[in-house]
Amino acid sequence: MSSASKNDYNRFSTVSNSLAATPFTQATTTGIPMNSLNQQPKNKVSWSSGLCDCFSDWRNCCLTCWCPCMTFGQIAEIVDKGSSSCGVTGALCTLICCVTCCPCCFTCFYRSKMRKQYMLKEKPCCDCLVHCCCMYCALCQEHRELRNRGFDMTVGWHGNLDRETRGVAMTPIVPMTPMTALDTVMEEQESMSSSN
Repeated sequence: MSSASKNDYNRFSTVSNSLAATPFTQATTTGIPMNSLNQQPKNKVSWSSGLCDCFSDWRNCCLTCWCPCMTFGQIAEIVDKGSSSCGVTGALCTLICCVTCCPCCFTCFYRSKMRKQYMLKEKPCCDCLVHCCCMYCALCQEHRELRNRGFDMTVGWHGNLDRETRGVAMTPIVPMTPMTALDTVMEEQESMSSSN
């Protein structure tokens, strides 16, 4: 190392050390709100359904069982906020599955991204392990989570955005238990019979 480069190194290292040693009395104005700078939310929320609740939505369960890349494509399009399409990410997942026989190395990153977006707890274990051991269940859970948050998974990100801008509220879908569905039918029949 030449003496000129040593002097430059020493000059910059002493400046950075002196800056680190002096406390700042006034925060530097950056135009970025302070609460958005690298702060993790304190309270993470639980998933709206369990990892093994696949049969609560049997249509999605069947689709994921026979064509997991389709379910993954739908999830990825919503999580990426429309920057990737269902078809492209589904095809990429299929290609990775055919080449490596291990699509979970790709799909687990979207679970992590989704958890960060919606402040979800990392349950029951780390995302990569969940996808490696239970990829089908994980995909079903992610699909249900987005649907329960009001997304219509069949129309993709842009369809949901259009629906929201037209004024149609994206209300969360509350899954009905068989008993609740029966109660609803009974109430409808009673109201029809009392009106006659």
